[in-house]
Amino acid sequence: MDYKPVPTVKDAAPFDASQDAQVLRAAMKGFGTDEQEIIDVLVGRSNQQRQTIKAVYEAEFERDLVDDLKDELGGKFEDVIVGLMMPPVEYLCKQLHASMAGIGTEEATLVEILCTKTNEEMAQIVAVYEERYQRPLAEQMCSETSGFFRRLLTLIVTGVRDGLDTPVDAAQAKEQAAQLYSAGEAKLGTDEEVFNRIMSHASFPQLRLVFEEYKELSGQTIEQAIKHEMSDELHEAMMAIVECVQSPAAFFANRLYKAMNGAGTDDATLIRIIVSRSEIDLETIKQEFERIYNRTLHSAVEAETSGDYKRALTALLGSA
Repeated sequence: MDYKPVPTVKDAAPFDASQDAQVLRAAMKGFGTDEQEIIDVLVGRSNQQRQTIKAVYEAEFERDLVDDLKDELGGKFEDVIVGLMMPPVEYLCKQLHASMAGIGTEEATLVEILCTKTNEEMAQIVAVYEERYQRPLAEQMCSETSGFFRRLLTLIVTGVRDGLDTPVDAAQAKEQAAQLYSAGEAKLGTDEEVFNRIMSHASFPQLRLVFEEYKELSGQTIEQAIKHEMSDELHEAMMAIVECVQSPAAFFANRLYKAMNGAGTDDATLIRIIVSRSEIDLETIKQEFERIYNRTLHSAVEAETSGDYKRALTALLGSA
Protein backbone atom coordinates (compact mmCIF):
# COMPACT_ATOMS: atom_id res chain seq x y z
CA MET A 1 0.00 0.00 0.00
CA ASP A 2 1.44 3.36 -0.96
CA TYR A 3 0.78 5.90 1.74
CA LYS A 4 -0.77 9.14 0.49
CA PRO A 5 -0.38 11.82 3.15
CA VAL A 6 -2.84 14.72 2.86
CA PRO A 7 -2.35 17.77 5.12
CA THR A 8 -5.03 20.09 6.52
CA VAL A 9 -2.76 23.17 6.55
CA LYS A 10 -1.18 24.43 3.33
CA ASP A 11 0.38 27.67 2.11
CA ALA A 12 -2.13 30.51 2.06
CA ALA A 13 -2.46 32.20 -1.31
CA PRO A 14 -2.44 35.13 -1.69
CA PHE A 15 -0.10 35.78 1.24
CA ASP A 16 0.83 39.19 2.66
CA ALA A 17 3.13 38.87 5.68
CA SER A 18 3.05 42.60 6.42
CA GLN A 19 -0.76 42.64 6.46
CA ASP A 20 -0.78 39.56 8.75
CA ALA A 21 1.74 41.18 11.10
CA GLN A 22 -0.48 44.30 11.32
CA VAL A 23 -3.57 42.19 12.07
CA LEU A 24 -1.74 40.28 14.81
CA ARG A 25 -0.40 43.48 16.40
CA ALA A 26 -3.89 45.02 16.40
CA ALA A 27 -5.31 41.81 17.92
CA MET A 28 -2.93 42.09 20.89
CA LYS A 29 -2.74 45.87 21.37
CA GLY A 30 -4.56 47.71 24.15
CA PHE A 31 -7.08 46.08 26.46
CA GLY A 32 -8.21 42.56 25.66
CA THR A 33 -7.04 40.22 22.94
CA ASP A 34 -8.82 39.20 19.76
CA GLU A 35 -8.12 35.47 19.94
CA GLN A 36 -10.20 34.68 16.85
CA GLU A 37 -8.00 36.95 14.68
CA ILE A 38 -4.91 35.18 16.02
CA ILE A 39 -6.41 31.78 15.17
CA ASP A 40 -7.51 32.92 11.71
CA VAL A 41 -4.09 34.27 10.81
CA LEU A 42 -1.79 31.65 12.31
CA VAL A 43 -3.81 28.49 11.65
CA GLY A 44 -4.51 29.68 8.11
CA ARG A 45 -0.80 29.91 7.21
CA SER A 46 1.88 27.26 6.71
CA ASN A 47 4.81 27.07 9.10
CA GLN A 48 7.12 28.68 6.57
CA GLN A 49 4.68 31.56 6.18
CA ARG A 50 4.46 31.93 9.99
CA GLN A 51 8.26 32.27 10.12
CA THR A 52 8.03 35.05 7.52
CA ILE A 53 5.30 36.81 9.54
CA LYS A 54 7.48 36.53 12.67
CA ALA A 55 10.42 38.18 10.88
CA VAL A 56 8.23 40.96 9.41
CA TYR A 57 6.55 41.55 12.80
CA GLU A 58 9.95 42.01 14.44
CA ALA A 59 11.17 44.31 11.68
CA GLU A 60 8.03 46.48 11.72
CA PHE A 61 7.33 46.66 15.46
CA GLU A 62 10.71 45.83 17.02
CA ARG A 63 8.94 43.21 19.09
CA ASP A 64 9.15 39.43 19.27
CA LEU A 65 5.88 37.91 18.03
CA VAL A 66 6.20 34.74 20.13
CA ASP A 67 6.90 36.77 23.30
CA ASP A 68 3.85 38.92 22.60
CA LEU A 69 1.69 35.83 22.03
CA LYS A 70 2.92 34.30 25.30
CA ASP A 71 2.10 37.53 27.16
CA GLU A 72 -1.41 37.69 25.75
CA LEU A 73 -2.46 34.05 25.71
CA GLY A 74 -2.57 31.36 28.36
CA GLY A 75 -3.11 27.68 29.09
CA LYS A 76 -3.56 25.06 26.41
CA PHE A 77 -4.54 27.64 23.80
CA GLU A 78 -1.11 29.23 24.25
CA ASP A 79 0.52 25.79 23.88
CA VAL A 80 -1.18 25.31 20.50
CA ILE A 81 -0.31 28.77 19.15
CA VAL A 82 3.29 28.77 20.42
CA GLY A 83 3.67 25.25 18.98
CA LEU A 84 2.49 26.48 15.59
CA MET A 85 5.11 29.25 15.69
CA MET A 86 8.02 26.82 16.07
CA PRO A 87 9.72 25.26 13.02
CA PRO A 88 8.44 21.63 12.92
CA VAL A 89 11.72 19.89 13.79
CA GLU A 90 12.38 22.31 16.68
CA TYR A 91 8.87 21.66 17.95
CA LEU A 92 9.48 17.89 18.06
CA CYS A 93 12.85 18.43 19.78
CA LYS A 94 11.16 20.54 22.45
CA GLN A 95 8.60 17.77 22.96
CA LEU A 96 11.34 15.14 23.25
CA HIS A 97 13.23 17.26 25.76
CA ALA A 98 10.10 17.85 27.84
CA SER A 99 9.34 14.12 27.87
CA MET A 100 12.72 13.44 29.51
CA ALA A 101 12.85 16.45 31.85
CA GLY A 102 12.05 16.20 35.55
CA ILE A 103 11.13 13.03 37.40
CA GLY A 104 10.17 10.08 35.25
CA THR A 105 10.19 9.74 31.48
CA GLU A 106 7.22 9.79 29.12
CA GLU A 107 8.17 6.70 27.14
CA ALA A 108 5.03 6.93 25.03
CA THR A 109 6.14 10.35 23.72
CA LEU A 110 9.60 9.02 22.85
CA VAL A 111 7.98 6.13 20.98
CA GLU A 112 5.51 8.38 19.15
CA ILE A 113 8.22 10.76 17.92
CA LEU A 114 11.20 8.45 17.36
CA CYS A 115 9.69 5.19 16.11
CA THR A 116 7.62 6.90 13.41
CA LYS A 117 10.44 8.66 11.57
CA THR A 118 12.41 7.78 8.47
CA ASN A 119 16.18 7.94 8.72
CA GLU A 120 16.21 11.27 6.88
CA GLU A 121 13.76 12.80 9.40
CA MET A 122 15.71 11.33 12.31
CA ALA A 123 18.95 12.94 11.15
CA GLN A 124 17.31 16.39 11.22
CA ILE A 125 15.92 15.82 14.73
CA VAL A 126 19.31 14.65 16.06
CA ALA A 127 21.11 17.69 14.61
CA VAL A 128 18.59 20.25 15.87
CA TYR A 129 18.31 18.63 19.31
CA GLU A 130 22.04 18.84 19.99
CA GLU A 131 22.23 22.40 18.70
CA ARG A 132 19.29 23.46 20.88
CA TYR A 133 20.14 21.62 24.11
CA GLN A 134 23.94 21.26 23.85
CA ARG A 135 23.64 17.54 24.52
CA PRO A 136 23.31 14.65 22.07
CA LEU A 137 19.81 13.19 21.97
CA ALA A 138 21.18 9.62 22.20
CA GLU A 139 23.12 10.47 25.37
CA GLN A 140 20.12 12.06 27.09
CA MET A 141 17.87 9.20 26.05
CA CYS A 142 20.31 6.57 27.33
CA SER A 143 20.23 8.13 30.77
CA GLU A 144 16.40 8.06 30.79
CA THR A 145 15.65 4.57 29.43
CA SER A 146 16.90 1.03 29.97
CA GLY A 147 17.15 -2.52 28.63
CA PHE A 148 16.18 -3.58 25.12
CA PHE A 149 13.91 -0.52 24.83
CA ARG A 150 16.96 1.73 25.25
CA ARG A 151 18.92 -0.34 22.74
CA LEU A 152 16.15 -0.08 20.12
CA LEU A 153 15.75 3.70 20.51
CA THR A 154 19.53 4.19 20.46
CA LEU A 155 19.77 2.28 17.18
CA ILE A 156 16.99 4.42 15.69
CA VAL A 157 18.49 7.70 16.92
CA THR A 158 21.99 6.87 15.73
CA GLY A 159 20.59 6.56 12.21
CA VAL A 160 21.18 2.93 11.31
CA ARG A 161 17.91 2.64 9.34
CA ASP A 162 18.32 2.31 5.58
CA GLY A 163 17.32 5.43 3.69
CA LEU A 164 14.27 5.61 1.44
CA ASP A 165 16.63 5.49 -1.55
CA THR A 166 17.71 1.92 -0.61
CA PRO A 167 16.06 -0.51 -3.03
CA VAL A 168 13.64 -3.04 -1.54
CA ASP A 169 15.16 -6.54 -1.53
CA ALA A 170 12.61 -9.39 -1.71
CA ALA A 171 15.14 -12.18 -1.04
CA GLN A 172 16.48 -10.35 2.00
CA ALA A 173 12.91 -9.78 3.26
CA LYS A 174 12.34 -13.57 3.21
CA GLU A 175 15.55 -14.07 5.16
CA GLN A 176 14.71 -11.32 7.68
CA ALA A 177 11.23 -12.80 8.23
CA ALA A 178 12.84 -16.20 8.91
CA GLN A 179 15.25 -14.59 11.39
CA LEU A 180 12.34 -12.93 13.24
CA TYR A 181 10.48 -16.24 13.32
CA SER A 182 13.51 -18.09 14.70
CA ALA A 183 14.08 -15.34 17.29
CA GLY A 184 10.50 -15.41 18.55
CA GLU A 185 7.77 -17.92 17.92
CA ALA A 186 10.08 -20.78 16.93
CA LYS A 187 12.00 -20.78 20.21
CA LEU A 188 11.42 -20.74 23.93
CA GLY A 189 11.96 -17.16 25.08
CA THR A 190 12.70 -14.29 22.72
CA ASP A 191 15.91 -13.03 21.15
CA GLU A 192 15.12 -9.31 21.36
CA GLU A 193 18.44 -8.39 19.74
CA VAL A 194 17.29 -9.87 16.43
CA PHE A 195 13.99 -7.99 16.56
CA ASN A 196 15.81 -4.77 17.47
CA ARG A 197 18.33 -5.16 14.66
CA ILE A 198 15.80 -5.78 11.89
CA MET A 199 13.19 -3.29 13.14
CA SER A 200 15.76 -0.49 13.42
CA HIS A 201 17.86 -1.18 10.30
CA ALA A 202 15.39 -1.94 7.53
CA SER A 203 13.63 0.92 5.74
CA PHE A 204 9.86 1.15 6.12
CA PRO A 205 9.19 -0.17 2.55
CA GLN A 206 11.54 -3.10 3.26
CA LEU A 207 9.81 -3.83 6.59
CA ARG A 208 6.44 -3.88 4.82
CA LEU A 209 7.75 -6.75 2.70
CA VAL A 210 9.30 -8.47 5.75
CA PHE A 211 5.92 -8.43 7.54
CA GLU A 212 4.18 -9.94 4.49
CA GLU A 213 6.82 -12.69 4.32
CA TYR A 214 6.46 -13.28 8.06
CA LYS A 215 2.75 -13.96 7.71
CA GLU A 216 3.42 -16.27 4.77
CA LEU A 217 6.00 -18.16 6.78
CA SER A 218 4.34 -18.40 10.19
CA GLY A 219 0.62 -18.02 9.48
CA GLN A 220 0.58 -15.24 12.08
CA THR A 221 0.84 -11.50 11.68
CA ILE A 222 3.91 -9.73 13.05
CA GLU A 223 1.56 -7.91 15.48
CA GLN A 224 0.45 -11.23 16.98
CA ALA A 225 4.07 -12.30 17.37
CA ILE A 226 5.07 -9.04 19.08
CA LYS A 227 2.09 -9.32 21.42
CA HIS A 228 3.22 -12.79 22.48
CA GLU A 229 6.93 -12.06 22.66
CA MET A 230 7.27 -8.53 24.05
CA SER A 231 5.97 -6.47 26.94
CA ASP A 232 5.95 -2.92 28.28
CA GLU A 233 7.82 -0.15 26.43
CA LEU A 234 9.57 -2.49 24.01
CA HIS A 235 6.17 -3.86 22.96
CA GLU A 236 4.86 -0.30 22.48
CA ALA A 237 7.90 0.69 20.41
CA MET A 238 7.75 -2.39 18.18
CA MET A 239 4.02 -1.94 17.62
CA ALA A 240 4.54 1.72 16.73
CA ILE A 241 7.07 0.76 14.06
CA VAL A 242 4.74 -1.92 12.66
CA GLU A 243 1.74 0.46 12.59
CA CYS A 244 3.76 3.22 10.93
CA VAL A 245 5.08 0.85 8.30
CA GLN A 246 1.53 -0.21 7.48
CA SER A 247 -0.33 3.08 7.97
CA PRO A 248 1.04 6.12 9.81
CA ALA A 249 -2.45 7.66 9.78
CA ALA A 250 -3.92 4.68 11.67
CA PHE A 251 -1.11 4.88 14.24
CA PHE A 252 -1.79 8.56 14.94
CA ALA A 253 -5.58 8.07 14.85
CA ASN A 254 -5.21 5.41 17.56
CA ARG A 255 -2.99 7.69 19.63
CA LEU A 256 -5.53 10.49 19.37
CA TYR A 257 -8.34 8.16 20.39
CA LYS A 258 -6.40 7.00 23.46
CA ALA A 259 -5.63 10.63 24.37
CA MET A 260 -9.36 11.39 24.51
CA ASN A 261 -10.77 8.08 25.71
CA GLY A 262 -11.80 7.51 29.33
CA ALA A 263 -11.63 10.00 32.18
CA GLY A 264 -9.66 13.15 31.44
CA THR A 265 -7.87 14.16 28.26
CA ASP A 266 -4.18 13.83 27.46
CA ASP A 267 -3.98 17.37 26.09
CA ALA A 268 -0.22 17.26 25.51
CA THR A 269 -0.60 14.33 23.07
CA LEU A 270 -3.69 15.84 21.46
CA ILE A 271 -1.88 19.14 20.81
CA ARG A 272 1.38 17.54 19.71
CA ILE A 273 -0.18 15.25 17.09
CA ILE A 274 -2.58 17.84 15.67
CA VAL A 275 0.11 20.55 15.48
CA SER A 276 2.94 18.33 14.20
CA ARG A 277 0.89 16.40 11.61
CA SER A 278 -1.18 19.36 10.31
CA GLU A 279 1.15 19.95 7.35
CA ILE A 280 1.90 16.27 6.77
CA ASP A 281 -1.13 13.97 6.91
CA LEU A 282 -3.77 15.30 9.31
CA GLU A 283 -6.49 15.01 6.65
CA THR A 284 -5.54 11.34 6.18
CA ILE A 285 -5.53 10.83 9.96
CA LYS A 286 -9.07 12.31 10.12
CA GLN A 287 -10.26 9.83 7.51
CA GLU A 288 -8.65 6.90 9.33
CA PHE A 289 -10.08 8.03 12.68
CA GLU A 290 -13.57 8.05 11.25
CA ARG A 291 -13.06 4.69 9.52
CA ILE A 292 -11.78 3.00 12.71
CA TYR A 293 -13.98 4.66 15.36
CA ASN A 294 -17.10 5.50 13.39
CA ARG A 295 -17.12 9.13 14.49
CA THR A 296 -15.32 12.20 13.19
CA LEU A 297 -12.11 13.41 14.84
CA HIS A 298 -13.69 16.86 14.76
CA SER A 299 -16.62 15.78 16.96
CA ALA A 300 -14.29 13.90 19.37
CA VAL A 301 -12.06 16.98 19.80
CA GLU A 302 -15.08 19.25 20.23
CA ALA A 303 -16.41 17.02 23.00
CA GLU A 304 -13.07 17.02 24.87
CA THR A 305 -12.01 20.67 24.62
CA SER A 306 -13.50 24.14 25.08
CA GLY A 307 -13.06 27.85 24.39
CA ASP A 308 -10.21 29.22 22.29
CA TYR A 309 -8.31 25.96 22.75
CA LYS A 310 -11.17 24.11 21.02
CA ARG A 311 -11.42 26.77 18.30
CA ALA A 312 -7.70 26.53 17.54
CA LEU A 313 -7.62 22.72 17.34
CA THR A 314 -10.78 22.44 15.25
CA ALA A 315 -9.45 25.16 12.92
CA LEU A 316 -6.30 23.04 12.44
CA LEU A 317 -8.48 20.03 11.67
CA GLY A 318 -10.17 21.96 8.88
CA SER A 319 -13.71 21.28 7.77
CA ALA A 320 -15.54 18.65 9.81
